[in-house]
Amino acid sequence: MLKLDRLTIQYGALTVARDIDAQFEAGNIYTILGANGAGKSSLLKAIFGELAFSGTVAYQGSVQTKSQLNAWRKPIAYMPQDSHTDAELTTLEVVILGRMDALSRHISDELLREAVELLAELNISHLAHRSIRSLSGGQRQLAMFAQALLRRPKILLLDEPVSALDMAHQINLLDKVRHYTQQHQLICIMVLHDLSLAAQFSDEVILLADGDIQAQGMPKAVLQSEILRKVYHVDIEILTSHQGSPVIHPYRKRQASV
Repeated sequence: MLKLDRLTIQYGALTVARDIDAQFEAGNIYTILGANGAGKSSLLKAIFGELAFSGTVAYQGSVQTKSQLNAWRKPIAYMPQDSHTDAELTTLEVVILGRMDALSRHISDELLREAVELLAELNISHLAHRSIRSLSGGQRQLAMFAQALLRRPKILLLDEPVSALDMAHQINLLDKVRHYTQQHQLICIMVLHDLSLAAQFSDEVILLADGDIQAQGMPKAVLQSEILRKVYHVDIEILTSHQGSPVIHPYRKRQASV
């Protein structure tokens, strides 16, 4: 279990998260939602240990501290929103860096095979020997996701993992997230802007606004018109897909004719 206890994040006088209490269980996908500036990315950075905070972040009895940050990060794979890199490396080499702790002068056949298999599963084998700098934003996102999975994490932190992907690749990647989370009993916490995708692929969603958790629970319970209208300041229509998950449709009211 990953547990946040009274987690507070401040940028000077600005409080982006205030006394956040939350628990995350293995085998589940948790998606953090909220308007721009709600503190979604900051929450992931704090969990990873990249951002200062007050309060406590603990995992399996171990508490995050600055002095033990390397040990804290060992079971965590963090995929930030910005996947840009200036490294002169191939896509395959970038993926293999996910296991930097296991690297030496010689890359084992097992590690190489695992990296190649991940590229194949994400349908990007053809990019293996291309420079990572030459890839599109969406292709880099897929490569960085493969790198994250190669770490064999216990906690997977994904900040807008599908923001640069087309619809087919969004579904492919999120299907992989769900598969790996369940198969390997990971704790997956991701940030998404697409509420309908969050509803389809999350076990729980967390809605942030004004530094506080406004609602948390199963998507059907949280993604309701009234609370979404309050958080996003837009009129919302909730539809239902043939799979039974909410489909969130924002709309602008028509102006009355004069």
